Amino acid sequence: MRDSELMQIGEVAERTCLSLRTIRYYEEVGLVVPSERSQGRFRLYTEADVRRLWLIRRLKPLELSLDQIRDLLAALDRADAGNVDGDEAAVLRSTLTAFQTIARVRCESLRDQLVGAEEFAAALADRIDALQPEAAPQP
Repeated sequence: MRDSELMQIGEVAERTCLSLRTIRYYEEVGLVVPSERSQGRFRLYTEADVRRLWLIRRLKPLELSLDQIRDLLAALDRADAGNVDGDEAAVLRSTLTAFQTIARVRCESLRDQLVGAEEFAAALADRIDALQPEAAPQP
């Protein structure tokens, strides 16, 4: 792998909109591991690492625990690796289906929250409009 294909943690943080602290924490808990280290022991990441961090970031609204995220990532990694036999494929399908159900239920909850927030924003707009001074009559 050429050095130009590797990124230091600062660039990864900027690209993923995650803090350095969060990326280091995800490494500490085993969600993402830098692909390499420089001679100075700096973390070096690949595009695949960035994609994994983006996936973890997208999971945040689902309110999954770290263990659930770890389990989901492991199932996705295994499914992507291919060569899955019948029994293992059934387990992976079951695992991924369970996470799909969690995601769907959480999406519905988020939609309900969004509707409530939009209704509140509209009510505030009405109150703001009601506070506008009336136009002075033209002479």
